[in-house]
Amino acid sequence: MTTVVVTRKDGIACIAADTRAAYGDTREGADLICNSDKIVRAGDAWLAPTGPASAQLVLRHHLRRLERAPKLDGIDAIFGFLTEFQKALRDEYLVHGKEDQADDFESMRMEIAVVSPGGIFGCYPQRSVQEYKRFYAFGSGAAFALGAMQVAEPHVQTAEELARIGVEAAAAFDLHTGLPLTLRTVDLRGAHSFHGNGAAVHTNGHATNGHAAAR
Repeated sequence: MTTVVVTRKDGIACIAADTRAAYGDTREGADLICNSDKIVRAGDAWLAPTGPASAQLVLRHHLRRLERAPKLDGIDAIFGFLTEFQKALRDEYLVHGKEDQADDFESMRMEIAVVSPGGIFGCYPQRSVQEYKRFYAFGSGAAFALGAMQVAEPHVQTAEELARIGVEAAAAFDLHTGLPLTLRTVDLRGAHSFHGNGAAVHTNGHATNGHAAAR
């Protein structure tokens, strides 16, 4: 499992994720696993899936095969991308689409957090899409992250700081969430304005500049 959060504050959006994986009862941390970064780039957006360990690999592989990066700047655009992604999950990646026989639609078997110049969003297994005004969290530590961010939001200055607080709280209490975390930020005021020096940020809570591009 995992914990991913999205936040926005003062024209900046942030997405952050923990780096822990597990194989049965064995923890696999960033000090052991090279590809522990769970955040995936899609054009000028960043995505972080929850669910099976292969979710990030499937998402990244699918995005690389597209002729053009999708524009994920609103609910309708994201839903359109998810509809095509669902077809690939079923036909190419052999995902079992039914979690429950009572489900109305096939399931992606994952949730996906999204930040883009258009805002911060969450995608649910049956492809519903929500846009959030302040913050949200997905994954096994989501409840801890949401509680911490709710309390901290009035007192923090940046979206990055709020996102870090959410993931760190989840890592403190959820067995399946572990530091260091990685994060990316997006300027909500410009579709092509990214902050960074080309490297993912790994942090155990110490101050960093917090801005990064894809590996």
